[in-house]
Amino acid sequence: MGKAVGSVARRLRGGAQVAVTVAGFLILWEVAARGFGLPAYILPAPSAVFVELWNRRVQYSGAALFTLQPMLIGFAAAVIVGIALALIVAFSRGMEKTVYPLLVFFQIVPKIAVAPLFIIWFGFGLIPKVLLVFLLSFFPVVVSAITAFRSVDPDIMDLARSTGAGRWRIFLRVQVPHALPTLFTGIKVAAALSATAAVVAEFVASDRGLGYLLLEANGNLNTSMAFGSVFVLTALGFALYAAVELVEQILIPWHVSQRGHGDVNPI
Repeated sequence: MGKAVGSVARRLRGGAQVAVTVAGFLILWEVAARGFGLPAYILPAPSAVFVELWNRRVQYSGAALFTLQPMLIGFAAAVIVGIALALIVAFSRGMEKTVYPLLVFFQIVPKIAVAPLFIIWFGFGLIPKVLLVFLLSFFPVVVSAITAFRSVDPDIMDLARSTGAGRWRIFLRVQVPHALPTLFTGIKVAAALSATAAVVAEFVASDRGLGYLLLEANGNLNTSMAFGSVFVLTALGFALYAAVELVEQILIPWHVSQRGHGDVNPI
């Protein structure tokens, strides 16, 4: 009970520290924008951005929901396909020699360059946006998953076999728990990239969404609107990242990455 209360207290302190940091940054930004007399089209004050967000709240809400759809679908597909492919590669040396170079090649190919091709092949609907999010989010997941499944200590594997455990039981009881911390690192990177990928896809071809609002704001020199779009997009990315981190805390509460400094036993 005491440890649980201590963990909650630490997380509350961490949240308070983040809130204070963000508030301090916004105050400095407000003072700088007003104190130096910068034109609003160069650097609007945060207060002006928040007014813009409130006045266009319906428009921003609709745009956020539109952007969220390909973002979530592409991210989910990247996680599922990435883990499945990683399992195949991790347990087959022959597949690694064939598949891994292809993964690296497709990662090196600039995704923005192939986005127009997706428009030609699949039109202006949801599919090209989902594909771009998938491609940008996929590589961190598959690489971290391959590394995670490959990095189990051989001595632990031998110990598990010596107890008579079968391959499937060893996989579930040894390899999966060992792999989860590294795997979640890649998934969190993918979560952060998915928001960027979704808005970049809307830059290429869309008449709705946060990416479209950004283009419209730039065309009209409405910097407050542009910052408002960035704020909402950042909130979406942060929410997805936080959701992944919450799942991580639920699945691997025992891992050192989920402990505060007070939980670490001194040597």
